[in-house]
Amino acid sequence: MGRQQRLPVIVGFGGVSGAGRSSGHHAYSRMVYSALPEEQRRRTLASLAALMGPYSLAAGAPSEKYILDHTLVRRIEVNHFDVDAVSWNQRLPTQSNGHPVSFDIARKHLPSVIPRDWVVTPATVTHVNVKIVGHQDFLLPTYREFEVKAAGQLPTGFDPGTLYPSRNHPRGLQMSVYAASDALGSIGLDWETVRRHVSIDQMSVYAGSAMGQLDSAGTGGMLKARYLGQRVTSKFCPLGFAEMPADFVNAYVLGSLGSTGASLGACASFLYNLRQGIEDIRQGRARVVFVGASEAPVTPEIMEGYDAMGALATDKGLRQLDGITDEREPDHRRACRPFAENCGFTIAESAQMVVLFDDELALQLGATVLGAATDVFVNADGYKKSISGPGVGNYITMAKAVAAARAVVGEKSLRDGGLVLAHGTGTPQNRTSESAILSQTAAAFGIDAWPVVAVKSYLGHSIGAAAGDQLAAVLGIWQLGILPGITTIDAIAADVSQEHLAFSPQHREVDPARQQYAIINSKGFGGNNASATLLSPGLTSQMLQRRYSKAQWQSWQGANEAVRERQQAYDEGMIAGTINPVYKFDHGVLGDADVVVASDRITVGGNAVELGLVSPYTDMLPGAD
Repeated sequence: MGRQQRLPVIVGFGGVSGAGRSSGHHAYSRMVYSALPEEQRRRTLASLAALMGPYSLAAGAPSEKYILDHTLVRRIEVNHFDVDAVSWNQRLPTQSNGHPVSFDIARKHLPSVIPRDWVVTPATVTHVNVKIVGHQDFLLPTYREFEVKAAGQLPTGFDPGTLYPSRNHPRGLQMSVYAASDALGSIGLDWETVRRHVSIDQMSVYAGSAMGQLDSAGTGGMLKARYLGQRVTSKFCPLGFAEMPADFVNAYVLGSLGSTGASLGACASFLYNLRQGIEDIRQGRARVVFVGASEAPVTPEIMEGYDAMGALATDKGLRQLDGITDEREPDHRRACRPFAENCGFTIAESAQMVVLFDDELALQLGATVLGAATDVFVNADGYKKSISGPGVGNYITMAKAVAAARAVVGEKSLRDGGLVLAHGTGTPQNRTSESAILSQTAAAFGIDAWPVVAVKSYLGHSIGAAAGDQLAAVLGIWQLGILPGITTIDAIAADVSQEHLAFSPQHREVDPARQQYAIINSKGFGGNNASATLLSPGLTSQMLQRRYSKAQWQSWQGANEAVRERQQAYDEGMIAGTINPVYKFDHGVLGDADVVVASDRITVGGNAVELGLVSPYTDMLPGAD
């Protein structure tokens, strides 16, 4: 009999993507909108209208057409950049050919070091004349049409930076604040109450950005400033770090003094961080964990980098897929086509956060049980021909994740009670490699007609946050019982392995009560593979009832009624627009005077951290015999 371990229970989640706000299953509901009953549709529209502002309203009520048209994957909107006229500097070489190139220029605009081929003479009090003999390169500001015109974008009109004093924060960090606040509100518990029940060193935050903050307010601004004739500010460098989403959550949302950081694995980064959180709870290092990722890559510089690799779906490629022989614009809503004839992935922005408690704390506080996250397996690809190409490591992670599910649910439920959230990027390489992995894994474990869901067809690929999008979708499936169809495709491609798998372009209904587990699969550049095992809320509740007494379970049920009321009140407040993100700048800052250090404990702000550590290597120490 194995030793009893704490179970990492999912008690809250939040964030924002092209489908809207994650908490309350609103983003998920946008994906399965056409399959929802009328009342649920109205609530989904109301949630999106709260984000999108007055432009989403018609005659005082949410405009269904406007909201649907301005969410999910779509043509890139001008608040990001103008895809028809992207700014760039074209190299302009000149040659005097015996006749000097001559022009007047203000003295203040002269370079500090005059090029040797320039002859500078005074023209007026404020200007000089420049004559250039020979060769000279100029950079000419101009515009060009962008080849990639589709992306997964936050709902039109939603600007997280306007909801709190964002002070020119990069967009990814603005989204991090929103996601963490949303997750915090979703748990239905007062945060100070949670803090009173948990030691200050037993709260962990693991969140990051695979790309870092590369827009003009972060590293992107630092790299471009001098090139554009501007100055570098003191904020560009520090705000660009990849782990900054976790830092912001600690410093401005939670006030956490616990473990923190970001584990980066390209497009698998969310699951890398989830693995950290699960292990903290299982090993007793933390009782509360916030896990997340935030990515804001809808910028021309980042997108051009991926396009240069041939990774993104271009307008030319989409026209070829659809047999459009003229210059008509393709259907950008269908840019991402997982497991079908496709031409590349569709980049997207998203920030997602999930909250884990250990099972004892969840019962003690009456937290709502949304499921459990039991395992994440990570494996590299080994030797590779191409750093961006798929490899064999994902076979290992998927097999381990399914084996972990089998160890909990048993053979029968493994076959009948699960689903897989595929990475499903929409590239030709992914459709063949991932489908082969899923098919062979299902065959090995005796699974037939394994339901496969690919949410990037709605949201696009949010790089490091992608698995967070998948996790939020799983929680929605377990709540409403609708599997999102791959609605952007007409048919599965001929080179996709379909044996033992069940793909569908249409939404499908499942019985949430029969759901036992889900596998989230994620693959990343460089050979970063991760697969996670999640347990359904029904199965998690059964497991908790086996661990705890009937009296303890009844006590949890009573406490959970108040928690659910608070969760409902939070959701109503978000729809009404009366709740802003938590942002505590210069709040409760501790200093040296707040710390007392002793040999057996350290006290910070009146909260003790015990130092009675015991070596795990006692059998190796001198005198152990």
